[in-house]
Amino acid sequence: MTGYMIDDFIAIYDNRHGTRRAIISRARKNAKSVETAMILLLHLCGPEALPNSQLYSTALSREQASLVYSYANKMAMMHPALRRNVRPVASGKELHCDKLGSKYKALSADAATAVGLSPVLLIHDELGQVRGPASALYEACETATGANVAPLSIIISTQAAKDGDLLSMLIDDAIKGRDPRTVLRLDTADEALDPFSRRAIEQANPGLYSIMNPVEVFAMAADARALPSRESAYRNFVLNQRVEVTSPLFGRKLWERCGAKPRPFTALTEVYLALDLSAVADLTAAVAIGLMDGVWQVHPTFWTPEEGLEEKAREDRVPYVVWRDEGYLHTTPGPTVDYAFVAQWIVDFCTTHNVVRVAFDAWNFKLLRPRLIDAGMPGEKIDRLFFSFGQGFKSMSPAVRSLENDALKQALAHGNHPVLSMCVANTRVRKDPAGNRKLDKEKSTGRIDGAVALVMARGTVEEPDAGGEAPAPKHQMFFL
Repeated sequence: MTGYMIDDFIAIYDNRHGTRRAIISRARKNAKSVETAMILLLHLCGPEALPNSQLYSTALSREQASLVYSYANKMAMMHPALRRNVRPVASGKELHCDKLGSKYKALSADAATAVGLSPVLLIHDELGQVRGPASALYEACETATGANVAPLSIIISTQAAKDGDLLSMLIDDAIKGRDPRTVLRLDTADEALDPFSRRAIEQANPGLYSIMNPVEVFAMAADARALPSRESAYRNFVLNQRVEVTSPLFGRKLWERCGAKPRPFTALTEVYLALDLSAVADLTAAVAIGLMDGVWQVHPTFWTPEEGLEEKAREDRVPYVVWRDEGYLHTTPGPTVDYAFVAQWIVDFCTTHNVVRVAFDAWNFKLLRPRLIDAGMPGEKIDRLFFSFGQGFKSMSPAVRSLENDALKQALAHGNHPVLSMCVANTRVRKDPAGNRKLDKEKSTGRIDGAVALVMARGTVEEPDAGGEAPAPKHQMFFL
């Protein structure tokens, strides 16, 4: 047990007021789950154990909730005295001490499973993942402790994203000292520090030099400094700061470093095309990429309705009219994007270039397909070339990662196309608990159609179906 864990135990069990709730919040990989597994065994069959007591750990997912079970079970099986007193039930993620009649069980986010419980010890794992001020499972468990004389809740988590989230409210209440029975063990980097500095990392990671790999952690800091898309996740997970885990797709400097003028595709260049059709009154984007001498040449094309263009420029505060006059933006007659113009451009482009794959978001493709046929593209060719590209974490994450690596190596040449650059600057990236990333349209600050098409084009290079499905083929049946 490390020194800071010993300090946690002293704070929890040597509180003259008695401890009702303990909040342990520090960066990831500081062995919070290991520490709470020790606390669990202490109450299951150790000096703090009470006969016939119920102990539970909770989390949003069963896998997360069972982490404490896994660590506690391993500890018990490795220690002769504990092994004699602890009986695991792997199928239910349970540990029993038959001598005392005490039982531990891991609970997931189904609040119904907490009805009828009477816990002496509750362990809430990664409560910072709860968005908003309430959690049905947390409330169900906390209100079930009323029959016990001295219940104890242990909360272990990195910080939540916002002040209004449940964990943030609990931490702020503990800082105010309203209830002396609440123990707060908070390790977070000072907001005034350089977030990439050694001092900031050390503040949030008391286990940095004892149980962590400092070389790897400092490498994460270097990556986050170079790639703004990783900074928010870095600040939340490594510095334990309250930060929404969304960030720009690219930082301005990194994007501009890849602003070399793209070369025209040759007849032999394998070209990957992606379409973001969006709503018919907004931008429609097509981004073509092809690898030449190790650099992805990026050629974007954009359409928007001619009608109301000046008003839209005022609303979006971008020079659409100037971009139209300079040839960066194509307009179609009327108040909506006429897909006949887009379809004709696609057919012409596929005729004059070696297009091997076309990725599209399924939204509105049913409107484009008949226009492609009208423009002269056979249905069989559409079925062969066009692939639906999923917009979730599974499809987007590999593409975002590939684009980041390309940018770091300056293996992109986009010519600082103003419409594409606007879309990229507006784009925010969201990260899920597993570390996968996707473009977050809700958190983005403006039109991002070009960035979506760029990510899809890059993603479909490695993934032919990009997690989606090709347009359904037409089957025929013959009777003889």
